[in-house]
Amino acid sequence: MTEQPEVDVRDLSEVPSIEVISRAAVMLLSAAAERLGLADEDPDTSPRRDLDEARRLITALAGLITASVEYLGPHAGPLRDGLQSVQRAFREASVVQDAPGAGPGEKYTGPVY
Repeated sequence: MTEQPEVDVRDLSEVPSIEVISRAAVMLLSAAAERLGLADEDPDTSPRRDLDEARRLITALAGLITASVEYLGPHAGPLRDGLQSVQRAFREASVVQDAPGAGPGEKYTGPVY
């Protein structure tokens, strides 16, 4: 029988809220990038590209960052930059352009050009 290595598991009550928020934001950002096909050499032909799913993830990310910006401290800038990057990538990938302010997450962040 093979021994299982010990896994360091933290009780969720011991994890600071900023860490939970930041991890959730990074997960949403990464998932949105995947759904935009940005992990592939050619995003336009990526089998992972799904703009409908990307829209949902980007909107959730925008809501999370906007709602928690006062708590993010030094993490706010990089997370906002990442959000704007996926918002712009979405706009570039879309065949039918959303009106300014109607793109994913823009109801929380304002128009992204």
